[in-house]
Amino acid sequence: MRGGRRGSVAAARARAAAAAARAGDELVHPGLRLAAGYAWRLLVVGAVVYVAFKVLGRFELVAIAVFLGLVATALLRPLADLWARLVPRPLAVALALVGSIVVVLGLLALVGSVAAGEAGRLVGEFRGGVGRISRWLEQPPFRVRHGTLQGLHQKISSFVSAHRAALISRALSGANRVVEALTAAALALFCSVFFIYGGDRMWLWFHAQLPEAARPAWDRAARAAWATFAGYTRGIILVAASNATLVGIALFVLRVPLALPLTVLVFFATFIPLIGAPIALAVATVVALAGRGPVIAAAVVVLIVVIGQIEGHVLHPLVMSWAVQLHPVVVAISVIAGSLVAGVVGAIVAVPMVSVAWSVLRSLRHGP
Repeated sequence: MRGGRRGSVAAARARAAAAAARAGDELVHPGLRLAAGYAWRLLVVGAVVYVAFKVLGRFELVAIAVFLGLVATALLRPLADLWARLVPRPLAVALALVGSIVVVLGLLALVGSVAAGEAGRLVGEFRGGVGRISRWLEQPPFRVRHGTLQGLHQKISSFVSAHRAALISRALSGANRVVEALTAAALALFCSVFFIYGGDRMWLWFHAQLPEAARPAWDRAARAAWATFAGYTRGIILVAASNATLVGIALFVLRVPLALPLTVLVFFATFIPLIGAPIALAVATVVALAGRGPVIAAAVVVLIVVIGQIEGHVLHPLVMSWAVQLHPVVVAISVIAGSLVAGVVGAIVAVPMVSVAWSVLRSLRHGP
């Protein structure tokens, strides 16, 4: 009897405590409860993202190599599948990879030969161009004094002379970065071979290791993530190629020095959303100003504005409709956050990572 009474007393106390908690909850505004719920969940998500970036930072070389391997897979898997209809699968993968490497190395060799062939003439043009820019700045509306320009030139020369040792050490550290880049490229090539040849079988093996109840959700998330990543990769390649083609035609028509290297620079700079292409085109404007004068430089600026409008309002929305559409504010915040966390590499991978995360969230929220 005593035990029964004690149990009933404990149950009554528990019910009283639950009722008091509900009464206390009713005193809190529903909006505040909702905000508190979102706040602690956002804190947990932020902590997980921070830890993930810290872990990736410790293995930056491996993460970059795997990312490049996935990019190569997204680009070359359709080509390998096409070749596989005619030849065995291993030979098709080899043809796709070797052919793409030959094309890239041939393009780089062509750019290097063009730059080396124009180097002598370009030095003279730049010297004359610097003089033209100085005279241009001395005239209205700028009216910069000649002594000010001379003093600026002397300060730059003295700075380079005083910090020559630091510049040499930075160049040597840059050589170490080149070795790391080559290592990442080799690892990316190694990963891409297996991703292209049997990436689907690798996923099926991993899928089979998961608990049976979780397999459908993981399968939906993985398919959505790969479709978004592949669509974004192919789309940004087409946008970069279209942008570089238009800029290259304009530079060749205006006879701007180093037109081909500048075109390649614009192509690779387009992979950094929002800021990459404007920086590359600003470099092209400076080269046009030094090599061809202010009139040609002004024409380059006008063409840059026109091409930017074509890319932003026609090419980018049309091509990138394959991938998840993100608001420009989200793109800008992602690029800036990625650059703060991992520099140029972070700015490049931020937008595809956010796109993949958003597509996975949508696929899991909407269900099968």
